[in-house]
Amino acid sequence: MKRLTVLGSTGSIGRNTLHIVSMFPERFQIKALAAKSRIDLLAEQVHQFRPETVVVYNATIANDLKALLDGSARVDILHGPEGYEAAAARPDVDMVVAAMMGAAGLTPTLAAINSGKDIALANKETLVMAGDIVMGAARAQNVRILPVDSEHSAIFQCLSGQRKQDLDKILLTASGGPFRRTPAAELADVTPERALDHPNWSMGHKITIDSATLMNKGLEVLEAKSLFNVETDQIEVVVHPQSIIHSMVAYADGSVIAQLGVPDMKGAIAYALSYPERMPIRQPLPDFTGGPDLTFESPDLDRFPCLALAFEACKTGQTLPAVLNAANEVVVEAFFGGHIGFLQIPEIIRSVMSAHTPAAQPTLQQILDADRWARQEAGRYVKPLP
Repeated sequence: MKRLTVLGSTGSIGRNTLHIVSMFPERFQIKALAAKSRIDLLAEQVHQFRPETVVVYNATIANDLKALLDGSARVDILHGPEGYEAAAARPDVDMVVAAMMGAAGLTPTLAAINSGKDIALANKETLVMAGDIVMGAARAQNVRILPVDSEHSAIFQCLSGQRKQDLDKILLTASGGPFRRTPAAELADVTPERALDHPNWSMGHKITIDSATLMNKGLEVLEAKSLFNVETDQIEVVVHPQSIIHSMVAYADGSVIAQLGVPDMKGAIAYALSYPERMPIRQPLPDFTGGPDLTFESPDLDRFPCLALAFEACKTGQTLPAVLNAANEVVVEAFFGGHIGFLQIPEIIRSVMSAHTPAAQPTLQQILDADRWARQEAGRYVKPLP
């Protein structure tokens, strides 16, 4: 029986994780759930999975959840950063599913690592912001970090059984998002509703908008560098609109190993939960004979400059990735709220990055300070649209 804490249980990854847990009740037990504010769904999860601890964003939401549960479930309700860290570090937990959205996932994930928990990592910002610190802590605690992003899970699987010195490059696939074929002149008129219409994947609004700008792929480049201990120039992004090949690894002899599957996160989640086993989750196979042709192209960095900005942050390192991520979180929310246009997203991020002086070999506090500064700096550019 593997005992789990799920950080971000009401998001897409969290819900899919709990779906898999419900398929294999003899293998998994939920000890703690953590969310932000979706208490109606969280209350349903509490009734179904009977965790001993739940965590929400603040005391007001905690009181609302307590009233909603109305004594029908015996559960400790915590709130705030201390609550998230406590749930992550529970001594009776074997693995933490780190699926919180954004920079908020960093400190709970570190708390879990420092408590000796294996991590099923869906929160890419944890490695984007503090890859060296997080991976160093994992090595020190002899903790496994198992990727949940479909691309990084694919790379992890393609590297299995191979010699690290034979690696040539990682080929990180991208769907290209909903605007892959949209003329550049029309991008200025993109609305949040159009940006949320992803052609292949069903995800939360933040990651879907990141996919539309290709920033999501840029964050995955940063994550891959730390997770697989490679150089920036060993990572290449390839646009693959069908999202059947989740990523590939090229080796020194010219061989390329690819991992394929339908575009559904449950496969990567299940593999992280059960590694090195593969659970029978009954996913359909891709339609190899009647499905679409598999095609590939290079990303257009002129039309989607967020990816180029992420590569810049990846090459520079230090505190610049944390600044990139923080500025992006601010401007995505501003775009989603109708305060800025689609093309202002990379413009503001570039301005914030240009104003930052990166700190070499940063401490965790310096990274958090850089994150805080970048949010304030990005906020100066966010004004309501006329």
